[in-house]
Amino acid sequence: MTVDTAAEAADRIPAGSRRPLDTDALVEASVLLADAALAARRAGAELTAACSSWKLGMQAVRRPLWGMGAALAAGRAVTNSAGLGFAVNGGPVGEVLRSMGTVTRRRAAAVTMAADAFALRIEAAAAEHPNLATPAAKRLTDAAVAGRRTAMLRAARELVRLHGVTRTLTTISPVIMELLALLALLDENPTNDSFAWVTLAGGVPTTEPLLGLPRALIERFSQGPGRAERAEGDALLARVLARSGNEIVSYIDDISALGNHGLALLRRIECADGAERYVLLLPGTSFGRLRNSTPQDLAGAFDNLLRIDTTYTRAITSLLVRAGVPEGAELMIVGHSLGGIAAMNLASDVSFVSRYRLTHVIGVGSPIDTKRPVDPAVQVVSLVNKHDVIPGLDGRGPASATRLPGGWVELAWLDETYDYPLSHAPQAYAATLRTSQARHRARVNELITAYDGEIVGNQPYLLLDK
Repeated sequence: MTVDTAAEAADRIPAGSRRPLDTDALVEASVLLADAALAARRAGAELTAACSSWKLGMQAVRRPLWGMGAALAAGRAVTNSAGLGFAVNGGPVGEVLRSMGTVTRRRAAAVTMAADAFALRIEAAAAEHPNLATPAAKRLTDAAVAGRRTAMLRAARELVRLHGVTRTLTTISPVIMELLALLALLDENPTNDSFAWVTLAGGVPTTEPLLGLPRALIERFSQGPGRAERAEGDALLARVLARSGNEIVSYIDDISALGNHGLALLRRIECADGAERYVLLLPGTSFGRLRNSTPQDLAGAFDNLLRIDTTYTRAITSLLVRAGVPEGAELMIVGHSLGGIAAMNLASDVSFVSRYRLTHVIGVGSPIDTKRPVDPAVQVVSLVNKHDVIPGLDGRGPASATRLPGGWVELAWLDETYDYPLSHAPQAYAATLRTSQARHRARVNELITAYDGEIVGNQPYLLLDK
């Protein structure tokens, strides 16, 4: 007997008799299933540990019949298809057996529950993102939930044929982490399963989803003490800075003009209240190569997503020291994409916030939801275009039950004009805040009024790995 997913059950209901989906109920159900899956996995690990424990062996020597009975009972518990399924995991012995079970497609009940939890998340996301409910997209998500990789590949090719690459990325962006997790969970590769379980629990994976390569391997490409050198901007940057102001759209325009080839900008402001404050503008990732001479590369993006002390953050600290920013100075950091992640890493660094008074962190299209500032007084603002793939890389998609801290301000919108990767560009964020989301622009500007005043310094710096 097979158990239908929520999506399959809904398909059999006549269209005229369907009620509108209660997305909150779907998310709540996915949380309950995720908790049950994680609990079943822990139970399997504990039983595996008990079976392979030297203490059990010692007791079995003393009481052979009891030891044999205990081993058989535990073995049945972790292999019974009517119970936990093939639930062996944890420890050297457990991981070897789990890997053998994965290769031979012996599935644990925890895996089935986890797949259903991801299916419910996808169904909830489709209620808010109609493109996910189209027949072509639904074939893709249904194939992912069922673990049919060949069918999933065909559906993806059909989506690209119908809509092109950018619209396809836009369509699946709300559930990209769920789809990657399902791929990792339901394939025959045992080394990438941790990606799925961490995503299910709402954490940030420390491995990539396809081969299960650990972050330590990627970190080898992102080594360097980090440093900063004064730089001269080009004519385009000079024109943009000449008309810049102390408000969010201007900051994003300035980041656009900086580009993503290693530049950052330190602004000094004589504020209306007489205080001198600083604004640091940090661009995002250069997508040309895995690694270049600056921290703004793909290896640096992965490194900053997973760690706090990185080449990018050390280069920023070097910038502030080189610029002579006094200890205790008030500072706001505005970062796009990788720049926003680096900003949150600095907010999470005790030594940094002990040296400078970080008052605001504004992330623009940045996956920062799993990071927390050391000082709860830091005002965190996150600007998210829901068609942008990048903010969801922290595992918190539209159907995630993860909640942000009470003091955070997240302003999100759906912009039907832009496809990914255009939806991720700082220019797209600035254009939207000028027009359809002007109320969000006003909200952010209200939060940063302390930085109103005269700009008395705009100095670009080149950030380098070494």
